[in-house]
Amino acid sequence: MGWPLDIDRTTAPTDVPDYDDLSASIRALTKGEVDTVALMATLVCEIHHNHPLCDWTGFYRVVAPDLLKIGPYQGGHGCLVIPFSRGVCGAAARMGQVLNVPDVDAFADHIACSSSTRSELVLPVWNGAGTLLGVLDLDSNTPAAFTAADENWLVPLLAEVFRDSV
Repeated sequence: MGWPLDIDRTTAPTDVPDYDDLSASIRALTKGEVDTVALMATLVCEIHHNHPLCDWTGFYRVVAPDLLKIGPYQGGHGCLVIPFSRGVCGAAARMGQVLNVPDVDAFADHIACSSSTRSELVLPVWNGAGTLLGVLDLDSNTPAAFTAADENWLVPLLAEVFRDSV
């Protein structure tokens, strides 16, 4: 879901990850793995180190009804607990929808785990049985850092990688 914003962002080739190479690497590293935390840790590492606009990359895991807790991440410290009723991550989990927030200050209930974050992309993550496992949170210090191309790449990749997750 993109939000209109008056930001002119010209994407240079270095601002876009090589989705095909990164997907191939993730598939090779996660082949046959079903442990949710191991899969999360691997994806976070690969995405964080290969997406030039990710300044914080991590998962928040569903640990109780309507409650997320921090999972594997890369970057500075993240918030430890996020209820479904708060913030971008909570909203994405609650609604089961991708939230692409080009300006976090314009999101009424944004939780500022880091004061430098300017934009955020949050994607719900389910296994093949339809269980919500958590959300993948990409934060950037760059306004409007994430695009529909990022969403279109990550949504099917997450479904594939976490299909058999337990």
